Amino acid sequence: MAIEAQTLASLKQTAITIRKDIVKMVAEASSGHPGGSLSAADIVTVLYFNEMNIDPANQNDPNRDRFVLSKGHASPVLYAALAEKGFFPREELMTFRKINSRLQGHPSKKSLPGVEMSTGSLGQGLAAANGIALAGKLDKRDYRVFTMLGDGEIQEGMIWEAAMAADHFKLDNLTAFLDYNHLQIDGNVEDIMNPAPVDDKFRAFGWHVIIIDGHDMKQIDDAIQEAKQIKGKPTMIIANTIKGKGISYMENQVGWHGTAPNKEQLQQALEELNGGKQND
Repeated sequence: MAIEAQTLASLKQTAITIRKDIVKMVAEASSGHPGGSLSAADIVTVLYFNEMNIDPANQNDPNRDRFVLSKGHASPVLYAALAEKGFFPREELMTFRKINSRLQGHPSKKSLPGVEMSTGSLGQGLAAANGIALAGKLDKRDYRVFTMLGDGEIQEGMIWEAAMAADHFKLDNLTAFLDYNHLQIDGNVEDIMNPAPVDDKFRAFGWHVIIIDGHDMKQIDDAIQEAKQIKGKPTMIIANTIKGKGISYMENQVGWHGTAPNKEQLQQALEELNGGKQND
């Protein structure tokens, strides 16, 4: 469904809430990955609050859409979205990474409602999404499968085996997002193992490719709608993003890949997010 102006405004506010929850969770735990969670927040918001057919009251609906967070270390963005959607109480977000919490550092399908696949070992999520999409075709279901990859993650060879398989099985019910923020834990993606040109590579593997601004919700939605019209092949949406988006001192800073803000830094982050600066 196309985004109307009123819906767009609501989605932007939801993204602010999700970003605030991300930094609060990571700060409370003194552990986690804020940078790549913040860069993915706008995409996840559009998926969960405008696009996907999901219902917390009917979590096992065989016709529900599925989302696989292949870059599982960005679990805070997924947890924040699931809580906002109503899959579990928002108060539980503050148990993130604590002993006996259902909100583990990486998503666990066995532990938490709404998680479609346990992820965290990088490179595996796309293959899992392939399997879910193929099952949908074999079962003659019309659900769609969405997955999100990290740009450092696509250095994994398993990603390219899965990319080849997705084309082979003509998984046109599969849409992947690449969170292309150009930073991974060790530095610039291009310096560690340069995957560029990513668009040409996925096209060579038989995918339909769309390139967007991953913080422009209209572009995100337009790309999803385009992907739904593509027949006979999967779609890769390469989303150019900013690591740490929405918080000035985190943006484009590799050190915030896996660092928790202290009390003062959290306060500054919340003040900036309350100002809505990331949506200007």
